[in-house]
Amino acid sequence: MRPKTLSAVVILFVLLSALTCFSQQTEVTQFAAFGGYSYLSTPSLNLAQRGFDGDFGYNYNSWLTLGFDFSTFTGHSTLVPNDLNSATQAKLAPFLPLLPPGFVIAVPYNSSTQTYEGGPQFNYRHFKHVTLFARPALGALHANFSSTSQNPLLQEVVKTLLNGNLSKSDTVVFYGVGGGATWEINPHFGIRATVDYARYDFFSNVLNGSRNSVRFSVGTKFGFGKNIIK
Repeated sequence: MRPKTLSAVVILFVLLSALTCFSQQTEVTQFAAFGGYSYLSTPSLNLAQRGFDGDFGYNYNSWLTLGFDFSTFTGHSTLVPNDLNSATQAKLAPFLPLLPPGFVIAVPYNSSTQTYEGGPQFNYRHFKHVTLFARPALGALHANFSSTSQNPLLQEVVKTLLNGNLSKSDTVVFYGVGGGATWEINPHFGIRATVDYARYDFFSNVLNGSRNSVRFSVGTKFGFGKNIIK
C-alpha cells in the first residue's frame, strides 16, 4: 500500500466516523493493543520497507495513554556514491581507474529495520465512534544492511568500505511525532490508522547525514479491562 493511499485511509476514517455520531465516548477500556500492516518510507535512500507494527497501551485516563510500540520491516534498494559521506567517497578513488568504461557504481542491497518506542499518547474522544490521537516519537532504531550484488568488482568495493564485510548493522536513537485515528466499532474492537515521522542518523560513518522516515500503519485495535469512564 502506497503512502498516499494510507494517508487517504486516515482521512477517510476521521470523516466517516465523525459523521456517524457526535456524542462523546462513555466507555473506554483500561488497556488497548494494536497490530497491523506497516510501511516505512525513507525517501533520501529511495528505500521502501514493509512489515508489521504493534503496540500496547495503558489508558491512565480518557485522554492519556502510556504505552510501548514495536515495528519490524524488510525492503531493498540500491546504494550510489551520492549517498555516501565525503570520507567514504574518498575510499572509492583507487577503484575508479579499474572500472570499465561506462561502469556505474550502484550496489543493490537488502535492508531490515526494527523500531522500539515508548511514551505517552494524547487522545481526543469527543466523538463516540472515533478517537483522534497524537504522540511524540522517541525510541531506538536498529537497521541492517546486506549487499546482494553478485558482481566481483562491486563486492570488493563494498568490502573496502565496510572493513572486509558485505553487511553492516547499526542502532541509533530517533525522534519525531505521530498521530492517527481509531474507528471505535465498539469499546473492545476498532480499526486504527497511524502516521509517524522520525528523524535519525544511522550508519553515520558511511552515509552522508541524517535521514527522515515516515511510517504508515493500519490494523485492528483490541480493548480490554475495566471501563475507566466514571
